[in-house]
Amino acid sequence: MIRIHFPTTDAKRAALAQLAGRFGFKSWATGEMVVPEDALGFLAVQGVPFTVEGPATYEQTAPPVRGAVAAAS
Repeated sequence: MIRIHFPTTDAKRAALAQLAGRFGFKSWATGEMVVPEDALGFLAVQGVPFTVEGPATYEQTAPPVRGAVAAAS
């Protein structure tokens, strides 16, 4: 998984529209997104501007952990 950033909100929205249903991804309000490597070429062909920031960390790709305390509240 690769961490990318979009220069504008419109670019991020275009990426979300193109990726939905085709690739798995995680997105944050900061403009960052984590996508599989295969999605990079796809976004480039679609003309969506983005900057590669590097490989995603484990924390960015791991699912959230929900313990018994979180489930009880």
